[in-house]
Amino acid sequence: MNWIGTVGLALLVILGSGCVQNTTKPVTTRNSELTHGNVQLNVKVGQTSKADVLERFGAPNITTVDGSGQEVWSYQRQATVTQSSSSDNYWTVILAGGSNSAAGFEQTQRTMTLIIKFGKDDLVSDFRSRSSEF
Repeated sequence: MNWIGTVGLALLVILGSGCVQNTTKPVTTRNSELTHGNVQLNVKVGQTSKADVLERFGAPNITTVDGSGQEVWSYQRQATVTQSSSSDNYWTVILAGGSNSAAGFEQTQRTMTLIIKFGKDDLVSDFRSRSSEF
């Protein structure tokens, strides 16, 4: 193989490696998908499996077994949302000047709790979710 063929092969390998697609979502992305609306859209009694829940929301915070032998997964997520704003104005007249400045800061806490029960067939048998903001 001549050097042109070697360079061409190397370029093909480099360009081809850029086409590999990673379908696994990072943990932070999966955690952000735990919203009340997403739970209502994606968790269906008798249809959604443990594997589906793991893929959509990641690992639960707590797993237990209730008195009737059903496995229970609990998710608890908290987020702090911070928003700040500022506004500056300035005006001047020939012999007078002035300025006006305002700033604001707001911080909100959000929590999301999801409790899922699984039957013996590893499908969702019941679930409850609650979200709050303060």
